[in-house]
Amino acid sequence: MNKQIHVAFITQKLKEQFQYLKEGKFEDQQLYNFINRALDDLKQNPTCGIKVPKKLWPKEYVQKYNITNLWKYDLPSAWRLVYTIESDEVKIVSIILEWFNHKDYEKRFNY
Repeated sequence: MNKQIHVAFITQKLKEQFQYLKEGKFEDQQLYNFINRALDDLKQNPTCGIKVPKKLWPKEYVQKYNITNLWKYDLPSAWRLVYTIESDEVKIVSIILEWFNHKDYEKRFNY
């Protein structure tokens, strides 16, 4: 039996921020489309992103969300989507934690 694959947002607020992009200015709409495409990819293959080594995980993610794995998905225009994967016997869920431009990504990950 194949497991069901889902994509979710870590909070309702983040989901709403994603929805707002659709109504925003051109750049926001473009980002919405990039993220939407990423969500489709994650529904096909949750591990299509790049696994982030544990030593690079932002402490905030561990404290706030108690993550056990961390992935990043490179979006066009140097944007990054960060997610974690949870699974049980019947389903796999990619949980979107954040997205940001390259500069903010480097700040979050202390590069």
